[in-house]
Amino acid sequence: QVQLVESGGGLVQAGGSLRLSCAASGSIFGFNTMGWFRQAPGKQRELVAFISSGGSTNYADSVKGRFTISRDNAKNTAVLQMNSLKPEDTAVYYCNYRAISPPGPASWGQGTQVTVSS
Repeated sequence: QVQLVESGGGLVQAGGSLRLSCAASGSIFGFNTMGWFRQAPGKQRELVAFISSGGSTNYADSVKGRFTISRDNAKNTAVLQMNSLKPEDTAVYYCNYRAISPPGPASWGQGTQVTVSS
């Protein structure tokens, strides 16, 4: 099992920036992904971005060009740099870990609130 601890988030004005960090511990090995999902009130949880242990990245169309995900495999950490934030980015952001090969259960962080004021 993998444990995830998130940090960052908070309140920012539209156009501002925030940085989310996720530290993973536990059984981390093989090919895997770390990423971020978000859930706004009354909406389903949606993918924001993820990065594989090989460095490949994937972004939701709504954040392309504004958000950047990176990771440090040696430290088992992932960072989501969020720029040009919009009020519609307001949500609880959850860190996610998925073991791909060998396969394993997904792990989730506790969530961190991001609020963007207009």
